[in-house]
Amino acid sequence: FTGIPESISNASKLISVDLTKNNFSGIVPNSLGNLGLLEELRLGWNNFISEPSSPELSFINSLTKCTKLRVLAISENHITGTLLVSIGNLSASLQEISAQRCGIKGTIPDGIGNLSGLITLSLFGNDLSGSIPSTIKGLQKLQRIHVADNKLRGSITDDLCQLHELSGLYLSYNQLFGLVPACLGNITSLRQLDPSSNKLTSTIPASLGNLKDLLLFRAYLNSFHGNLPSDIGNLKVLTKLDLAYNNFSGDIPGGIGDMQNLVNLYLEHNEFMGTIPETFQNLVSLEKLDLSQNNLSGVIPKSLDKLFYLRYFNVSYNKLHGEIPNGGPFGNFTSQSFLPNEALCGATQFGVRPCKTNSADRLKPLQKVVIISVSSAISLVVLVLMSVLLWIRCRKSKRPTVEIDLQPVAEHRRISHQEIQEATKGFEESNLLGNGRLGSVYKGILSDGMIVAIKGAGALSGAIAIC
Repeated sequence: FTGIPESISNASKLISVDLTKNNFSGIVPNSLGNLGLLEELRLGWNNFISEPSSPELSFINSLTKCTKLRVLAISENHITGTLLVSIGNLSASLQEISAQRCGIKGTIPDGIGNLSGLITLSLFGNDLSGSIPSTIKGLQKLQRIHVADNKLRGSITDDLCQLHELSGLYLSYNQLFGLVPACLGNITSLRQLDPSSNKLTSTIPASLGNLKDLLLFRAYLNSFHGNLPSDIGNLKVLTKLDLAYNNFSGDIPGGIGDMQNLVNLYLEHNEFMGTIPETFQNLVSLEKLDLSQNNLSGVIPKSLDKLFYLRYFNVSYNKLHGEIPNGGPFGNFTSQSFLPNEALCGATQFGVRPCKTNSADRLKPLQKVVIISVSSAISLVVLVLMSVLLWIRCRKSKRPTVEIDLQPVAEHRRISHQEIQEATKGFEESNLLGNGRLGSVYKGILSDGMIVAIKGAGALSGAIAIC
């Protein structure tokens, strides 16, 4: 089988032709235009060629007679040539043009702006030149423009901002220059924005922070400069942010840490300064982080070891210092992630010097223990001394105020039991002077007024004169 037979045009009621991915070859015949009811023509991923004798894609011109055509998909073939202005005469019902990697040359015709029903325009990987036609603003239903990997020149014009249903804008690998229009921030339907590898300059518009549903933003390999706007932190659902190989400077906005859906973050080969934001610990979905080739200083936040899914990490060629975290995903990284930050230290696997243990810091815990121990001992001694002194004072306060002069009675005198009973008032408790190991001692007043100490009844009982 070497091509689509001319006789296919006899199938006048044919609605769909789908020969995708069959390795077919041969010429795409102009007779396809005779299929008046044709709605879909899918010839992608084959080896079809256009008419060799014509520099133009004449079979596309023949399709202008297919007034119900909705899909024209001819990607990945050898259909070289130029797009005719007559492409604008294709069906107003046309929703998709997919002609990627076909070798198409020339410019994008102005007539393409007439295809008011177009939803997808995919022309990437061709040899297109010139600028994006201003007539594109007429494609009000357009949702996807993919013209990457061509030779398009000129600026990204405000005309694109008229496409309010646009969800994907792919302009990478062209020769576009100038600014990114701030009005792109008004296309709130945008999900993917990729102007990578062009010659774009100036700064990233803060208005892009309005694109709350943006999933992908790639702008690497341009000449952007200045600070990243803090508004970029508003892109909460972003999964991929690639701003590598530019001239951005200033601090990395801490608001990037609010992008908890971020999977890939590439900021390498810029002029960022300051520290790695602590807020990066909140990037719980992050798998790849590249901050290499900047002017970052400070330490690598230890909190980054909480990033469970992180499998690629590169901070090489910065001015970082301090200890490299070794927990979590850091156990899988090598020296390639950190060299040549000479002030970094850590485990041998990182290719850096070991961290020095500060002897002063090592002694601090011991000093604290000694101080606490000495203080406790002193407090205990003081407490014991105070207790002893208090006990002595209490003992003194309880002693009898009567001083006893234990002088023997001048002359031996016999005292009857009756006198003792009367002198002590029958050993009344109020006359008790004290109790000793050998019994109780009472005060007694004899009939002649002599005061005596009388030991209680027993073998050693007796009286001693007091005064």
